[in-house]
Amino acid sequence: MLKDFAKLHTFLTVIKEKSFSKASAKLGISQPAVTQQIKFIEEYLDTKIVERKKNGIKLTKEGEDLYRIAVRLEKAINSSEKELLKIINKEFTFVIGSSYAIGNYIMPRYLGEIKEKINNEVYMNVGMSEELIDAIEDKKIDIALIESPVFKDGIIYREWMEDELVVFSNQPIPKQLRREDMYNFDWICRDEKSHTRRLTSETFEEIGVECASFNVIGVVQSPTAIKESVMRSPKDAARPVVSVISRHVIQDEVANGTLFEARIKGHKIERKLYIAYGKERKHDAFVDNVVNYLLSLKV
Repeated sequence: MLKDFAKLHTFLTVIKEKSFSKASAKLGISQPAVTQQIKFIEEYLDTKIVERKKNGIKLTKEGEDLYRIAVRLEKAINSSEKELLKIINKEFTFVIGSSYAIGNYIMPRYLGEIKEKINNEVYMNVGMSEELIDAIEDKKIDIALIESPVFKDGIIYREWMEDELVVFSNQPIPKQLRREDMYNFDWICRDEKSHTRRLTSETFEEIGVECASFNVIGVVQSPTAIKESVMRSPKDAARPVVSVISRHVIQDEVANGTLFEARIKGHKIERKLYIAYGKERKHDAFVDNVVNYLLSLKV
């Protein structure tokens, strides 16, 4: 008997993503676990519901019938979420841990809406991704929004949104940077533990750039320090001061012409941002409500 909606939710995710592997990534569970849940439904119903094809998946007739039923159930469950939270009626502070770029530049505009969603106070704790995962394990925070998936057992990781790292300066620089251009700047770098630093170094190595040959004038620990250092550097310097940063951090300044961004020719430094929380909170109504809200954002 299907005692909960979890397996049907997996089924719906497979159909929406048109892929077992993509459903696995979105749900934060292994692909074999997704396959096992679909198999459970098929054994319970004693019929085939999904057929795997080279170009994706296809529903059987029985699968299409189940899909219609599952969609109706999902809508009913979603519409009942607010009422469920009212019944639970807990008074507590929901703690979100965020890495620097996310906590300082993406999330502040959404905290009020999250507070309304769960009808409780929301607190933001900003730190390094590794520290935030430790905080989840120690039950000091409820969920973490991170730029580096520090994979550990007992933690669910959900792919959240795409992010891009760009080179930027407070004076115009070529929009497409060639290898030789990289040596014409003064650099401000992130500390070595930074995920941004690691990703950037990998890309520089691919194009044959020696970071050790850069003229580095400073090393800082946060995107805010990077941004402020570049913004306050001389705008008429013969060698522009540059660094690498998330586009989310400087999007307003780029839009109003205060800062200028550039990409490395032929390369795009991209990464995924993740939502992480403990497996024991998988069916927690508050965590589920916040996670679903975050996944719905179009940033």
